[in-house]
Amino acid sequence: MTNAASCRVRGIGFDFDHTLGIDNKLERVAFLHLLESFPKQELTLAQETARIDELLLQQRSGAFSIDAAVKHYASAHGVRENFDNCIDRFKTFALEGVDDFVIPLPGLHEMLESLEHAQIPIAILSNGWSPLQQRKATHVGFSGPVIASDQIGAQKPAANAFEALLKTLGTSASETWYVGDNPAIDVAGSINAGLHAVWLDEGGTYPQDLPKPSARIADLRELPKIMDL
Repeated sequence: MTNAASCRVRGIGFDFDHTLGIDNKLERVAFLHLLESFPKQELTLAQETARIDELLLQQRSGAFSIDAAVKHYASAHGVRENFDNCIDRFKTFALEGVDDFVIPLPGLHEMLESLEHAQIPIAILSNGWSPLQQRKATHVGFSGPVIASDQIGAQKPAANAFEALLKTLGTSASETWYVGDNPAIDVAGSINAGLHAVWLDEGGTYPQDLPKPSARIADLRELPKIMDL
């Protein structure tokens, strides 16, 4: 692994979900909330959550937008019109639920204070829809720019998503680090775009067939230390 302290750090990008904060399945709950107005179907909670999680997985991988995901879900439940109403209710519930569902990861505020003291530019690059990701970031005390995939028309791990991050930070790839929990999307994606990658290891096994992270941390408070900030 790269010795982070030996590389000049000009800017740092972050994933949000499971990197800076946890939303406790907020979007899943927002989908379930829609069931109250749908024609009844004989599906178990396990079947419903499996359907929702698959939709969200596809949406976050860039297959379609969150609006399209809501439309798919409503259609699967027999809805044939008023999709805009379903989308509005989903988004309203999700946005209003941020304060109750989203919590910062341990060490986030200490890490942010250290980076602010070191005057390192930071930004979030997240696969998601902009109003929700911005509200999550604000809720946990992140004051830097928030770049969401729906804004830029690109999803991680695509290189042009990370190019949008570099443009926002005003840094070159070789002097920029990206921190995330997903080995394929965050780590391999940023490395393939020329950045240095930090894997936030939540106790999993790193896939052997992916590029290795430049550094590995288990707690956000480790980040300023490995960069000698």
